[in-house]
Order: sequence, then C-alpha cells, then structure tokens
Amino acid sequence: MSKSPKVLVLAGSLRKGSTNKKLAKIAASSAIKAGADVTYIDLKDYPLPIYDGDIEDSEGLPQNAIKLKELMFQTDGFIFVSPEYNSSISAALKNMIDWTSRKATTEEVYLSCFIDKMALILSASPSPMGGLRGLVHLRSILENIFTFVLPKQKVIPDSWNAFDDKGNLSNPKDQKEVEGLAELLVKTIQKMKQ
Repeated sequence: MSKSPKVLVLAGSLRKGSTNKKLAKIAASSAIKAGADVTYIDLKDYPLPIYDGDIEDSEGLPQNAIKLKELMFQTDGFIFVSPEYNSSISAALKNMIDWTSRKATTEEVYLSCFIDKMALILSASPSPMGGLRGLVHLRSILENIFTFVLPKQKVIPDSWNAFDDKGNLSNPKDQKEVEGLAELLVKTIQKMKQ
C-alpha cells in the first residue's frame, strides 16, 4: 500500500488575489513536505452553474463536476480553505460540494467522493475572527456527508496584512501551525490506510 497519501487542496474563493488561495498554497506545500502526493486546484478553472435539479435531470452532471469528482475519487483527503461570506462559506465552495455530492452514474453511491475521506479546514479573513464562523458551517456540512474532519483547524485574522511578499504568513507562529496541521493531516491519513 502506498505510503504517500493523495491530498486535494482548494480554496473556496474565486478571486485572483484571494488570501485563502495564498493560505491553500502554504498548506499544499506543507503537505508535500510531509510526504503527500498533492494536487492543488483553483475552483475558477472549474466553473459550474448554480446547482439546479432540473439541469441534473435533463443534462446530468456538468463536465466540470465530473472532472472534480474524478479528482476527488483519486484522493485520500482534502484541505479546504474557506473564506467567510456573511458568517458562512462561499457560494462557490457550497456549489462545488452540492454538485460533486450527486451521482454521475446510476451505479454510483450518493456522496461517494466524500465518504471516509479525511479533511483539514482552514480560513483566512480580514475580520478579527479570521473566518471562524464559516468553518463552523463547513465542518457541519462535511461531517454530515461522511467526511472525517480533523478536530484542529486554523484561522488567519486580518488576512490582508497577514502575508509577506513571498506568500508566506508574516507571523512565524501562524506559519508553523499551518505547516503542522498539514503534516497532521498526512500522518492521520497514513494511519487510517494501515
């Protein structure tokens, strides 16, 4: 059995200069250093219509939902870095979860690309709470679709001022904690696969 867990990393923000994308890249790099085979994706490269059961019934899943599901099936775990929009998660992230939770074939099990996967959740926000309220919702969603979510998580408040010119966190303690959580995810997946 492979000792290199496969981890999919994505941010729930579409904005080019998103601090959540910066945080996701730190986590991705840290997971690679911890021994994971990491795939980082940008949701902007996988545009999806707002979930609509009529579209699903008449056309099936959009091609980008199928592509995302294929990536998710091939992975052992996720790092979801979620911005906080009005005390919850972004529409882009929720929409991605809604589409990929659907069955692409009649034989497929509902929620199958989420079941028994392990996830780390992180957030960066300009607010003093760092996106914490959004992570409460994200944790609830993921756990209800049978994804194990690490009890530990990390938020970065005042995110517009939290990163240096190289994309690292300016506060060494924050940088170390994010790196440690990515490593924890990798080690946890390795233990689950034994």
